[in-house]
Amino acid sequence: MSRNSAGFDWISIIIYLILVLFGWANIYSASLGTDTGSYLDLDQPYGKQALFIGLSVFLIIIVLSIEAKFYQRFSSIIYLISLLSLAGLFVFGKTISGATSWYSFGSFGIQPSEFAKFATALGLAKYLSDIQTNIRRLSHQVQAFLIIAIPAILIVPQPDPGSALVYAAFFFPLYREGLSGFYLVTGLSAVAVFIMTLVVGPLWVGAGVLFIALLIFFRKRKKRPSRVLITLFALCSIGLSVSVNYIFENVFEQRHRDRFNIVLGKEVDSRGIGYNTNQSEIAIGSGGWFGKGWTEGTQTKGHFVPEQHTDYIFSTVGEEWGFVGSAMVIILFVLLLIRLLQLAERQRSQFHRVYGYSVIGILFIHFLVNIGMVIGVFPTVGIPLPFFSYGGSGLWGFTILLFIFIKLDSDRMSF
Repeated sequence: MSRNSAGFDWISIIIYLILVLFGWANIYSASLGTDTGSYLDLDQPYGKQALFIGLSVFLIIIVLSIEAKFYQRFSSIIYLISLLSLAGLFVFGKTISGATSWYSFGSFGIQPSEFAKFATALGLAKYLSDIQTNIRRLSHQVQAFLIIAIPAILIVPQPDPGSALVYAAFFFPLYREGLSGFYLVTGLSAVAVFIMTLVVGPLWVGAGVLFIALLIFFRKRKKRPSRVLITLFALCSIGLSVSVNYIFENVFEQRHRDRFNIVLGKEVDSRGIGYNTNQSEIAIGSGGWFGKGWTEGTQTKGHFVPEQHTDYIFSTVGEEWGFVGSAMVIILFVLLLIRLLQLAERQRSQFHRVYGYSVIGILFIHFLVNIGMVIGVFPTVGIPLPFFSYGGSGLWGFTILLFIFIKLDSDRMSF
C-alpha cells in the first residue's frame, strides 16, 4: 500500500456505504415473503445480497491495496480480458430471461458486461493519456470510438441493449478532453428527430427542420462554411426523419416498439408490456410524502411490480419511504456525482482524470435512465440502479469502478 493510501476520499466512501445499506433494506422488503426468515437466508434475494455486500468489502480491500500505477500499467490487458469474457458468452454463456449474458457457477452467475464498464474506462484512460493531446485529430477520435464501441457491439447481440446503451457515457470524458461539441449536438439532434417523427410524423418534422435551417441560414448568410454545414445538417435530419418508420418497424423488435409507444402515449397497455411501469407508478404514487413504512408497502408486499428488487427497486423506495425518502436517494446520488466531479478536476494525471470522468458518466447514465424508467419517463431497458439494485455482478462491478478511482485519487500527489 502506497504512502498516500491514507488519503482516501471518505465523503465518497460514506455515500457509497449509505446507498449500499439502504439498497439492501429495500431489497429485503421487496423480496420478503409471508415468512420472515434469517437476514442471511441464501435462498432469498436479500440473503444473497448480504453475501454480495460482504464480498464487496474484500474487493474494496484488494482494490485499495494495489498500487495505483498498476491500473495504468495493466489497463490494456484488463480491457482485452474483458473483451474475451464478453466474446466467450457466445460459446459458454447461459441464457437467462432470453439473454445470453451470464457465466453460470452452480446457483450463482457472473455477468461480464458489468465488469467491462470499468475495464473500458481503464482502456480509454490509457489511450488518451498515451497520446498526450486533446482528442481533435480524426485518427485519435476513431481509435477512441473503437475502444468504446467494441464491447458495446459484443453486448448488443446477447441481447442486452440496456448495458450497451451505457457506453454512451464515455462521451463525458471525451468531451472533457477536447472532443468537439459537434458530436454531442449531432447525437442529441438525431434522438430528437427520431422521437419527434414517432410523435408527429416525418412531414411535420421535415417542415420544422427546414424552418429552423432557413432561420439560421439567413442569420449567418455572411459565413459560407456555416451555410454549407447547415444545409448538410438539414438534409441529414430530413433523411433520418423519412427513414424512422422503416427503422422502427424493421430494426426494432416488437417489445421495443411497444415500450416506445407506451412512453410516447400512443398505446395504453397496463396489462401487457406496460404492466411493470404502470404498477411501479402506482407504488410510487401511493407512498405520499412519508411513505407507508419499511416492509409495509401494499404493492411491494403483494409483489405487484415484477422484478421489483432489481431494476424497479426505486418503486419500493417511493412506496415505503415516500417523497422524502425518494428525494434523499436522489440527493445522495447527486452529491456523489458532484464529489466525483471535484475529485476528477483536481487530478494531475490525465489517466486519473479521464478515468474519473468515465466513472461519473457511467453512474450518471445508470442513475438517470433507471429512475426515468421506473417513473415512466423512459422506456424499460433493463438498467440497474448503482449500489442499490439486487445483483452480485452489478454491485461488484460498480464497487470496483468507484474504488479504483478512489485509489487513483489518493495517489494523485505522486504524479
